[in-house]
Amino acid sequence: MVSEVNGLSKRYGDAYAVKDASFSVHPGRVTGFLGPNGAGKSTTMRCIVGLDHPTAGTALLDGKKYSELTAPLHEVGALLDARSAHRSRTARNYLASIAATHRIPRARIDAVLERTGLTSVAGRKVGGFSLGMGQRLGIAAALLGDPRTLILDEPVNGLDPEGVAWVRNLLRSLADEGRTIFLSSHLLSELALVADHVVIIGRGSIIADAPLEELTSDPRPRVRVRTDRGPELVSLLTGQGISVHSDERDVLEFVGVTAEEIAIRAFNNGILLYELTPSQQSLEDAYTALTRDAVQYTSTH
Repeated sequence: MVSEVNGLSKRYGDAYAVKDASFSVHPGRVTGFLGPNGAGKSTTMRCIVGLDHPTAGTALLDGKKYSELTAPLHEVGALLDARSAHRSRTARNYLASIAATHRIPRARIDAVLERTGLTSVAGRKVGGFSLGMGQRLGIAAALLGDPRTLILDEPVNGLDPEGVAWVRNLLRSLADEGRTIFLSSHLLSELALVADHVVIIGRGSIIADAPLEELTSDPRPRVRVRTDRGPELVSLLTGQGISVHSDERDVLEFVGVTAEEIAIRAFNNGILLYELTPSQQSLEDAYTALTRDAVQYTSTH
């Protein structure tokens, strides 16, 4: 199922939460949705699943609005608020109430409880759940209809490291089955491990829409070097478009020169290298550069 956002705008009074946003989310891959706080991520997701009505434009699922789907839980599973379950209900009863709307059998409830690690607490009231357990319950609800598309807003918020790894493996396996996975996250290093494609929004407008590999590629090679003869190596290599900086003692990062060139120059001049590692721009680096002018809330120190 392809999710398509076309010219989507959502205005509250005179302020736009989302303005003329367009992008597509395709099956078989994990698409990460990134942006600073207040950038319009949650509003966009709410428009896709019909919780907010766009001021202009459309958000479609295989060419249909969410409200036009005949059995939405079998098409789209969504987690937009991990605290949405009624506190007085048990986990199993909460899932059963959702399942009843689509005549989903009890066996499926048992299956998603087991898959999310909640079987042992299925009889506990949701009000006593931690944030991490609430996230697992929200994911269980999203999986209940065995949907072709998953839309998840910050699904790893509150999870411990084991839970974060579990979500990563779950999403990867679902994408590999040909499902459409669309999620937001502020954990950029974690998202970089699972995302195939990244959409970045800032101040309500799309500022990047590209495969992860393309977004993090750098036309200029970067190489990390560790040596106790740094000043000599720098004097041999700087200039002609090559730059260098250092954040640690005896560690240098060269930009604009390959590892092979550094190794040859060091060898020819008798300089011993303890480390020579080509490096790549991280998702965090790319994100920071792209959103530098789109951050709404910044600290002064």
